[in-house]
Formats: sequence, structure tokens, C-alpha cells
Amino acid sequence: MFVSFFPQPKLFFSSVAIWSLAAVLFWFFGGEQIGAFVGLPPDASDVAKIVGVSVFWSKPFLWFYIYFGAVVLIFYGFWAWYRPHPWQNWSILGSSLILFVIYYQVQVSVAFNDWYGPFYDLIQKALGTPFSTTPWDFYSQLLTITWIALLAVTVGVLNRFFVSHWIFRWRTAMNNYYMANWDRLRHIEGASQRVQDDTMRFSNMMEGLGVSLVSSIMTLIAFLPLLMHFSAVVTELPIVGEVPHSLVVVAILWSIFGTTFLWLVGIKLPGLEFRNQRVEAAYRKELVYGEDDENRAQPQTVRELFDNVRKNYFRLYFHYVYFNVARIFYLQIDNIFPYIVLVPTMVAGKIKLGALNQILNSFDQVRSSFQYLVNSWSDIVVLTSIYKRLRAFEATLDGEPLPGIDRRFIERQARQPDPA
Repeated sequence: MFVSFFPQPKLFFSSVAIWSLAAVLFWFFGGEQIGAFVGLPPDASDVAKIVGVSVFWSKPFLWFYIYFGAVVLIFYGFWAWYRPHPWQNWSILGSSLILFVIYYQVQVSVAFNDWYGPFYDLIQKALGTPFSTTPWDFYSQLLTITWIALLAVTVGVLNRFFVSHWIFRWRTAMNNYYMANWDRLRHIEGASQRVQDDTMRFSNMMEGLGVSLVSSIMTLIAFLPLLMHFSAVVTELPIVGEVPHSLVVVAILWSIFGTTFLWLVGIKLPGLEFRNQRVEAAYRKELVYGEDDENRAQPQTVRELFDNVRKNYFRLYFHYVYFNVARIFYLQIDNIFPYIVLVPTMVAGKIKLGALNQILNSFDQVRSSFQYLVNSWSDIVVLTSIYKRLRAFEATLDGEPLPGIDRRFIERQARQPDPA
């Protein structure tokens, strides 16, 4: 799954983590300031924050683009020298481009959040004091957000086009790798489906879940300081009273509760999804054999195989009932939870409408990041079942014993009468 697309995967991903951490720490502990030597200094604390699309080509942003590019090229150069790989351009440079776009999309969210403050304060001013604003005040604010949205949409569409190609390249790498070893893999149950379908689904879901994970981490880095800043205003919480760094503490505790709660509720689902793939494959394969062999796909055999399909689906439906009840119940409470937290602050009149919307958006961003497992659990369940199916290929190629269910399938096939 990985060795076909990435060079020496275990060492590669370990080096990615270490190199990324080193690059982030260096940036925050001096790298950001180095831009001043080339005329691209960070924003001074006494300078008003840029609100609008021009922030993306401001000097601090330009320096970050250069820094990110240098970090990527050094890493790529090392691996191209140390362990050349036929797919290194897509697996290293392509993955880096996707990471950069994730960073950009997080910064778009920050730009939107910065815009909320002055815009909603303008609304509050207009509603509170008639004719204290002009139509152009509103039109200029709306024009500002329009330019940010247009740039975001353009980058998003181009990125989606690139990601589609990146996913198919990973599928191609897996397909070529498995087909080169087809003689050793063809005896495994559902081998054709695993090569034709599971490779595409695996690369697609790995990209989606990986992007979500990295986006969650970058969102935390971007929005936690904002929540820390707003916590100076929101000092009192319902029932418990004053809490230091209240918004950060509440966001973390609520998200940990949701993640743990839904993980426990849905703990049986990965195994059921995996078994579902098995019984479906066994039923499909018997029907395929029956197309060419009149001794196969007999009514009794087909009935037994379909009964297995039915029983597994009904078990899956049952377990998804209580999982979905728990998930929807939690998410519905989650929608009003920030307002519950802010009730004492709103009653005391400590914040304006603009700050309120900035807090709500920042809180939602941080909470959603901590709820990565909650939001991705269904996809993780499906990916786990696909991974287990492809893992049988890896076991065969590595000379390891097959999983028990695969061994039982081979034994059952060996007991089938010879059509000849």
C-alpha cells in the first residue's frame, strides 16, 4: 500500500514527522524573524492587522512561502539522493503542495474570522444609531469578503483537480506493484476486487483523512491563540464560575468527551464493516464462478452465502442505529454549546456583536479540530476494512501468514470438487 508510492515508508514517514516538527519549531523560534534580512519582516505588534485579500501577498506571507519552499526542497533533495523512487515527484512534491494548500485554506478561515469583527460591529452600530453609517461602509466590507472568497474558490478548484490526479497516481503505483506480483496474489479471495476497487478507495480515503488530520492540526495552531486572546474577556462560565483560559479549557474538554464517547459507542463498527466486505466478496465470487461452471452457484450454496450477507447487514444496521443516535444527539448539543458557554458574558454585556461572532467562529474551529475522530469516524471504519483486505496482499508478499479468514477461504476453495 505504501512502499509502492513512498520510498522506504517507515523511515520516510518518521523523517517527515521529525523534519516537520523541526521546521515548525525553527519558524516560531527565529525563522520568522529571518525574513527581515531580505526585506520581508513579520508584522509589528503596533501595526493594524490587514483585513482583506491583500494579506495573502503581504511581506510576512511572502516570507513564509519562501521558507516552506526551501524546507520542502531540502527534504526532497535528501530523499532523491538517499533512496530514489520512481514516484518521488508525486509522493514528496505532490504531497507537499497539498499540505501547502491546507495551510492556505486555514489562513482563509483566519481571514474570514478577522473580517467578522469589523463587519458585525458595523451592523451593531447601524442598528443602534440610525444613519451613523453609509451604504458604502457595508458595500466595501462585502467587497472585501467577496475577494477573499473568490481567491479561495479558485485555489480550491485547482487543488481538487490536482488532488484527483495525485490519488490516481497512488492507485497506479499500487496497481503496478500488485500486478507485478500477481502470480503470488491471485489465489487470495477477491484478489481482482482488491486490485481494481480497493486500491482506488484506499488512496482516496487516505488522502481525505490525511488532509483532515493535517488541517485540524494547522487550525489548532492558528485559532488556539485567538481563543486564548478572547478568554481575557470570557472569564466566567456557567455553573463553575471563573476559569483561567476558559474558552480553551472548555473547547478541549468538550471535544475530548465527544471523541471518547463516540469511540466507545462505535467500537464494534470496524469489525462489522470488514466482515461485510468478506461476505459480499464470497457471494460475488461464487456468482462469477457460476457464469462459467454449471456446477457452481447452485441454489443451496447461493442461498447460504446470501444468508451470510443478510445477517451481517442486519447486524450492521442494528449497531449503526445506536451509534447514529449517540452521534446526532452529541452534534445537536454541540451546535448550541458555545452559546451556553457565553451566556454569563453576554448577560454582563462584556462583548460586542463583532467579537461575539469571532469567538463563536474561533470556538467552532478549535472544537472541530479536536473532534477529528468524531467527524471522521465513519470514514475510518470503512478505511479500516479496506486496509485489512489489502493487508492480506502485504502478508503474502512479506512471507507472513494470512489472516485467519483468508486462510479459511483458501481451505474452503481447496475442498470444492474439481469441475473436470
